[in-house]
Amino acid sequence: MPDSRTLSETHLSGHRPEEIHETTALNDFLSLIKMGIVNSNMITTFTGLWLALHFTGQSFLQNIDSVLFVLLGSALIIAGSCAINNFYDRDIDHIMERTKMRPTVTGKMNPIQALWIGILLLTFGFILLLMTTVTATLIGLIGVITYVFLYTMWTKRHYTLNTVVGSVSGAVPPLIGWAAIDADLSVLAWVLFMIMFIWQPPHFLALAMKRVEEYRAAGIPMLPVVHGFAITKRQMMVWVICLLPLPFYLFQLGVPFIILATALNIGWLVLALSGMKMKDDLKWAKWMFIYSLNYLTILFVAMVLFTIN
Repeated sequence: MPDSRTLSETHLSGHRPEEIHETTALNDFLSLIKMGIVNSNMITTFTGLWLALHFTGQSFLQNIDSVLFVLLGSALIIAGSCAINNFYDRDIDHIMERTKMRPTVTGKMNPIQALWIGILLLTFGFILLLMTTVTATLIGLIGVITYVFLYTMWTKRHYTLNTVVGSVSGAVPPLIGWAAIDADLSVLAWVLFMIMFIWQPPHFLALAMKRVEEYRAAGIPMLPVVHGFAITKRQMMVWVICLLPLPFYLFQLGVPFIILATALNIGWLVLALSGMKMKDDLKWAKWMFIYSLNYLTILFVAMVLFTIN
């Protein structure tokens, strides 16, 4: 597979699709940092810090400085990691429909400029996290290393386990949020991490099924590309099953939350099981993907709502 360090000058200047839509500099920047990913991770980061405040009996307003530092710091290191991901993957992003209009592909942003933007965002992000706790900063560093090096530069192009490896980085935001308020991470913080870690494989494998031909063309060994849909669906079902006991470890959030979370888990499991019989695999994958997005939003927003006094 091509390595970004040995790309041709054509790659370095970016691939230019036949039709390049007009975009503003702001739109290009938001595309570079994958603003959708940043926003979704802010929900889980906020939930982590909110629950830490709640269970340690601290005031939100009295800790507003830590709240702002961790939210902005987390957003910056996630954005920086995504920018570096776009820099590294520019040689394959032009093949995939959902990534071919990124500024590092169209040539609207110089690759080296994108790399430096990523480095600067990471630098400022870590400075802000250091304004909270060293623990939060170290967890953030683990997330960045996992995403940039272990996922983007290593496993993504070589192993079907790339999804699992990438799930580590996606699971650390609630830990960062919690650690910024309470460096002594409780069991609840680790349960949030486990929910996020287990949620990601079925979520991203559903996307991989939807985009299987694009991943195949790009040479990315996603599970459905290498082993087919049948095995992918079985693994997705197993991951969903692993979510079933986790709400019970959050009993301190109350019975209503446990009921809601369990209902969400059962609903997802029923949908996963339906994939064993459904003939239209792509339609099923679309439903699984949509359900996963709603699942995560509802679950983490509910954690906050159920703890508002």
